[in-house]
Amino acid sequence: MSTTPRVVVIGAGILGASTAAHLVRLGARVDLVTEGAVASGASGRSLSWLNSAGARTDDYHRLRTVGIDRWRTFAHVGLDDRVRFDGGLTWAAPGESHRERHEHELSIGYDSVWLERAEVAARVPGVDVSAVAEEGAVLNPGEGWVDLPLVVETLLAEVVAAGGSVHEGVGRCLPVLSGGRTTGVRAASGAEFPADTVVLAGGPWVPRDLAELGVAVPEQSPVALLVRTAPVDSGLRAVLNTPRVAVRPAPGGTLVLDAGWSEREVEVRGDGDYVVHDSTVAGLIAEASRVLVGNPSLTVASTGVGPKPIPGDGEPVVGPVADVPGLHVLFTHSGATLGLVLGEFTAREVVTGAENPLLSSFRPSRFTAVAR
Repeated sequence: MSTTPRVVVIGAGILGASTAAHLVRLGARVDLVTEGAVASGASGRSLSWLNSAGARTDDYHRLRTVGIDRWRTFAHVGLDDRVRFDGGLTWAAPGESHRERHEHELSIGYDSVWLERAEVAARVPGVDVSAVAEEGAVLNPGEGWVDLPLVVETLLAEVVAAGGSVHEGVGRCLPVLSGGRTTGVRAASGAEFPADTVVLAGGPWVPRDLAELGVAVPEQSPVALLVRTAPVDSGLRAVLNTPRVAVRPAPGGTLVLDAGWSEREVEVRGDGDYVVHDSTVAGLIAEASRVLVGNPSLTVASTGVGPKPIPGDGEPVVGPVADVPGLHVLFTHSGATLGLVLGEFTAREVVTGAENPLLSSFRPSRFTAVAR
């Protein structure tokens, strides 16, 4: 690697933008390339809930809590309403209970408060308490949310100001190999970008692109559907995760909504196109109105649909690809929570060559080792 490393980052979502920004801070020469527009993929249709709620492995929980810490630092430097920490509230579906989840969170030191239904209104403004489960709800006061497209714009502006380049709309981009290692990236437009190191952060398409290099990374990426409303005076500040809808506030007084059932109603056609039924969107809107105080009338401003990146075992895939020298990969479901910290750690590993022990459980080699 040259004294000033040349790095090409593939992908202009939060992971790619964060990696590029941290690379220029470390003195690297950076080209960021993306098939379409900035933040037009998974980062543009993410609920963007900052959390480590529920049960997960110790290593994954630790990494997510570090990720939340980085967002707190980021918000502290003055990103107004693009990053907020006003808590998260969740309650169980009929016939289920969140008591065990609450006890688990307490046991690992995660900030978790049990609220009786009558206590919800005082602690979480904007919620219609009649929609809350009879047993009560779990409040995680330390959780928050981020508007990823706005943050991506901020990070990429930093990249350009530091002398890096951002190349949008160049078509599908793939690493180029020569002499047994990665030497750059070639775009479908014909443009070529030489590099000492390539970072592949293309969201749900990472497994497909790695497969073309002979590297298998399993995935279980479903379709994501995100609905954004027109501005509404709801009074909601926390992120809500309810049995039938997840709701979070967004800049400008809008709300963003998603739900597992609505994603399953999206039709995936053979040509890669998606059909979102009006009844599905109307159902999401109705469910959101039902959990908000005053049951406000909500209007759809936009919808976003496409694959949601989830590795096969549910945990992040981060770091150098052993069989393709010069290639690093970033592939994770928790792109919002981990967006800043994975960009920071990846940039430092690329520039210094020193491995970060917090990432040791998440290397892509865990899959190739099993295959062998």
